[in-house]
Amino acid sequence: MEYGAESLGTGELLAILLRSGTRGESAVDLAQRMLALAGGSLVQLSRIPVDRLRAQRGLGGTKVLPVIAALELGRRFMAEESRLEKIPVIAPAQVYIMMKPDLKGLETEECWVIYLNAAKYVISKECVSSGGLNATIMDCKRIVASALERKAQALVLVHNHPSGNPRPGSEDIRQTVALRAALKPFSIELLDHVVFADDSYYSFADETVYKG
Repeated sequence: MEYGAESLGTGELLAILLRSGTRGESAVDLAQRMLALAGGSLVQLSRIPVDRLRAQRGLGGTKVLPVIAALELGRRFMAEESRLEKIPVIAPAQVYIMMKPDLKGLETEECWVIYLNAAKYVISKECVSSGGLNATIMDCKRIVASALERKAQALVLVHNHPSGNPRPGSEDIRQTVALRAALKPFSIELLDHVVFADDSYYSFADETVYKG
């Protein structure tokens, strides 16, 4: 109350949610042990199944549920913060921030399309495919049909690399070229293809890797 939540470490914030520890272990100790399961990462913590967390000593019953709820609230907060509908999308950094709530921490690849109007304002965004650990295949015809249905004048293609390396592979390049060709007869611009990694991204438009 005196110094603010920002003055506390991650383990201490988790301890507030847990409220109490166990015999011989304080709430902070218990929180640090839970965080250690995820390698100190909140993203990794959000991936751990609830049953596995509840199986840990001191985390049974409903004790861990406030932490699960807080992680979900954090994800929803990020989603609200990232709404760019009234701001023209003209830079890959905007795309990266917008897609964080949907793509950060995923263990498999997903392909998304952000549909834009003539002013580059967001009409909508859509997950068009999801795949395995190393690849996802997009359907150019489906994307074109969706763009026409929404009366989109431009779009941005986004997909994630769970490996953490944002540099595109040969298949990423091939699919980008194919989509641009499919859109051209309808005068729809492929503004960019952004490859999302948790802490960095690659922009086809700028052909540059950025740190997020």
